[in-house]
Amino acid sequence: MPARLKLFLPLILFAVLAAFLLRGLQLDPTELPSALIDQPLPAFSLTALGSGEALTRESVTGQVALFNVWATWCVSCRVEHPYLTDLGAAGVAIYGVNYKDDDAAAITWLEQLGDPYILSIADREGTLGLDLGVYGAPETYLVDAAGVVRYRHVGVVDERVWTTILAPIYRELGGQGGPQ
Repeated sequence: MPARLKLFLPLILFAVLAAFLLRGLQLDPTELPSALIDQPLPAFSLTALGSGEALTRESVTGQVALFNVWATWCVSCRVEHPYLTDLGAAGVAIYGVNYKDDDAAAITWLEQLGDPYILSIADREGTLGLDLGVYGAPETYLVDAAGVVRYRHVGVVDERVWTTILAPIYRELGGQGGPQ
C-alpha cells in the first residue's frame, strides 16, 4: 500500500463509521420486526384459562382477531386492560394469551377488572409465547380470518395505538366492531 494512501485510512474509517451511525439514527427503536408477519399463527395445544378446554390453533382462528399477550405480573398490562375491555365491549374480537402466569391470579384479575377476551389461552410454560417470538408482555398480534399474523404491536394498546395503527389494519382485513 502506498504511503500516501495510508494517510487517508483514518479518514476512510471515520467515514464508514459515520455512515453506520447515520443509518442507526434513522431506525425506529420501538419497531421490533417479527418473523411471523404473513405467516400462520403457530400451532399449539394448550388449555383455556379457567375452563380447561383443550385449544389448538384451529379453535381460535376463523375471524379477524387480536391476540393479546398478558399476565398479572405485567404492570403495563394493567394499564392497557381498561382500553381492551372497552374494545371487547365494542365488539372487537380479542383472544388473550395468559403468558407464564398463575391461573388463580389471572382468573381473579379478570373477575375484578373485567374480561375483554373471547377466551384466554393459558400459556403457563410460555411455549406459545416462544413460538410467537414474544419479548415480553404486553404484545398484541393482529391475525386475519385465515389464521395468518398480519401485524405485531409491542407495548400498551391504547386509544392512540388503536386509532392510528390497529384499527385501520383490523378493518382492512374485515374485522367487525370497535369504536368509530
